[in-house]
Order: sequence, then C-alpha cells, then structure tokens
Amino acid sequence: MSAWLPLLAKTGYFIAAALFIFGLKRMASPVTARSGIQWAGVGMVIATVAALLTLTPDPQALLGVKNLELILAGIAVGGVLAWVSGKRVAITDMPQMVALYNGLGGGAAAAIGAVELAKFSTGGAPSPGMTVLVLATLGALIGSVALTGSIIAWAKLDGRLDRRFVFPGQQLFNAAIGLLAVGLGAATVLWLQQPVIVGFFVTALVLGVLMTLPIGGADMPVVISLYNALTGLAVAFEGYVLQNEALIIAGTVVGAAGTMLTRLMAKAMNRSLFSVLFGSFGAGGGVAAEIDGAQKPIDAGDVASMMGYAERVVIVPGYGMAVAQAQHKIWELAQQLMARGVKVKFAIHPVAGRMPGHMNVLLAEAGVPYDLIADMDDVNPEFPNTDVSLVIGANDVVNPVAKTDPASPIYGMPILDVSRSKNTVVIKRGKGTGFAGIENALFYADNTRMLYGDGAEMANQLVAEVKALDGGH
Repeated sequence: MSAWLPLLAKTGYFIAAALFIFGLKRMASPVTARSGIQWAGVGMVIATVAALLTLTPDPQALLGVKNLELILAGIAVGGVLAWVSGKRVAITDMPQMVALYNGLGGGAAAAIGAVELAKFSTGGAPSPGMTVLVLATLGALIGSVALTGSIIAWAKLDGRLDRRFVFPGQQLFNAAIGLLAVGLGAATVLWLQQPVIVGFFVTALVLGVLMTLPIGGADMPVVISLYNALTGLAVAFEGYVLQNEALIIAGTVVGAAGTMLTRLMAKAMNRSLFSVLFGSFGAGGGVAAEIDGAQKPIDAGDVASMMGYAERVVIVPGYGMAVAQAQHKIWELAQQLMARGVKVKFAIHPVAGRMPGHMNVLLAEAGVPYDLIADMDDVNPEFPNTDVSLVIGANDVVNPVAKTDPASPIYGMPILDVSRSKNTVVIKRGKGTGFAGIENALFYADNTRMLYGDGAEMANQLVAEVKALDGGH
C-alpha cells in the first residue's frame, strides 16, 4: 500500500489544482460565485489529505503519521474558529475579515520559511541548494510583510487606527528599512546564522507595518488586493521549498488573481501602485477650492413623488447602506418603482464599499437581479437622461471635485457622474465627510437634495410613500 501513496498524493494534487482553477473561474460571475467557492473548498480538502499521504511514515506514530494528533487538533481548532467567525461576522465587517485571513495566509508562509531556515541553520535538515534557500527567504520576507501589513489594514478598516500616519522623512526611513530587510535576507542565504535570521524576520515584520501606516483609507481596496497577491506569491515560494505541488499551484493562482485585481482596482481609481504605496491619495497639491452653496434638505414624501413619476431612476449604493443594513428595503423600493413602470438600475463603482465587490455582495444578498446592476463605465453615459439618482451611503465615489479640482486629494479618481442627473437625492445620516475625509461638492449642487436620516429608516419611509401614491394603486 505504501508504494501507492506517492501516486495517490500526486493524483490528489492534480484534482485539487483543477478544482482550484475551476472554482476561481466560477467566482468571476456573481451567478456562480457561491458554487465556485464550494468547489475550491473541496479542492482544499483533497489537497490536505494528499499532503498527509506524503508525510514520512513513522511506525511508532498514530496511523503511521508523526504528530498526527497535533495536525488534526490544529485543523479542528482552525476549522471551528473559521466556521464560527464566518457565521457571525456582519457583512459590513467582511473587509476586515478578508484582511485578517489574508494576513494569516502570509503569516503561515512566513512560519514555514522560519521553520525551514531554522532547520537548515541548525543542521536539522541537509543543506539545500541555493534556489531553495533563496525562495525560502523570499517567501518569508513577502509573507511577513503581508502578515503585519494586513493587520494594519484590518485596524484601519475597523476604525482602530487613524486613516493615515505620516512623519517627515517617512519614505526615506521606510526605504532604509526595506533595504535592511533585503540585506539581512541576503545575509541569511549566504551564512544561515540564527541571529541574522531573527533580525531578518523582525525587520520584515516591521516593514509591513511601516508600509501600510501612511496609506489612506480610500486606498484600502488596492492595498487588500496587493497583500492578497503577495500572500499567494509567498505560499508558492514556500510550496517549492516543501516540494508541495498544491501549495505551488494554489499560491500561483492566488498571486496571479490578486495581481490582476490590484491592477483593476488601481485603474478604477486612476492610481499607480507606486502612488498608493509611496504617495498621498491623488496627484493634487495646494489648497482645495471652497465649496459654495448650502445643503438643501427634502422630505421622504417629496422624494417618493419625484421617483414615482420619473421615467428613469438610478440607485447608487455605498458603504453607508451596508452599515444601515438597508439593502433589502432599497430593493423593495426598486420593485415598487418598477411596478409603476419606472426604469430602475443600480450603479456600482469598482471600489464602492471597503473592498472590491462589496456592494455586489450586498445587492445579491437582497435578491437584486444581476441584469439591473450596472458598472461605472456602462452607466455614466446614462446619467444626463436620468430623472432621479438616489445615492444611499456613497460619498467619495460620487464627488465631482475628483474631476474639477486639481488641488483635491481625490483629483483624477474616476467617479459615478450622478451630478449630471436631472435630480439627485442623497440619503445621509448627517453632514460628515466620506472615507477620504473631504467635503463632497455633490451635496451642495443646485440639483441635489438631502434626505437626512438612517438609511434603513429612510428607505422604509420611501417604500411607504411610493405605495401611497395615487391612493395606493
């Protein structure tokens, strides 16, 4: 039987790799994303079993596998914690959970690198070739940066840290720490001395913190995607060190997908990756222009009349809708309008919310058909012919100063052109600024009215007021 184990393991890795790729392909569409995640999960189970088959046999150990008790205990504890936290996490906190899980993946890769380098340095394993040493060190460096960087990203998203932390000469200081980490990594490869290895890991972990602290909250979708790509790369490198095909394939797929997503997110914000990591948000400088006018309130009854007798309505959701858990009522409102013959669409900015796809998940949860959800590039030409645009919880992604004020911190970021609508209504709890921390000129426009209040409560009032139009018929 033992002679067949390597063949069974290789077959399991092949099947797991196919399921990873198949699952990722299905995740590309909201219609099939759920099943894609399930197929990829099955692949991971198969890969885990295959990895157990490749462990060195030990006749004295449980079922012939050394430390099987610890392995199974780790799987059980991790599985229970993931299940419980996944069931309990609010949809508004999903970006934070993604950041944490991504960091754990990077940390796992770094831990593998640490163990392998420690074994090589103490003689616990035969001296490897230069390729293995370099990849073990690179994987440890990238995984360490992804671990601490993701933790800082989580803290920023969760409101536990100020959105930006800067000091004079910060970029030069960070560059020096980065060069030190690379230098210690090179020294690790050349000499494999334990004090050097410890210094290398400490510096790499500090680098992840310093890289992420100055990045503003508006750039977090790009940062999360970048660290996702880095985690995949680190896992692939450490998979080569362990000669584990599943880790190599899974890490490569995640790294490639994360890189593509990072490019798409940066493009959607008209940002280069360099400017995200090393510059403040936007290319503007100087003092932003003053916004003239005043915010003009409106009541729910008037908004219902505007929308109920409109020909075209576009609904623009943002993170505030998620906080208010208003997506179900907003969909009910859209259904009421469509029953009256109003043409309704939902417009989604690529970086709406706190992570890519956040708003799409919320609308799918509420049952909004996918053919009613329009991307920014598709819907922007339609705003001039839109009678009413209803903005709920969105802020920076609809701010027209991104196009009009070169001194604005968000200048150059593509936005949803709701200001070009015939009428715009903004549901907002108060007069605060958005995640980028700047005032929104849309709220002061002549064709904009503000419906102040909790998103879910205001949506509920709008549903009741639309039903009451024409005597409830």
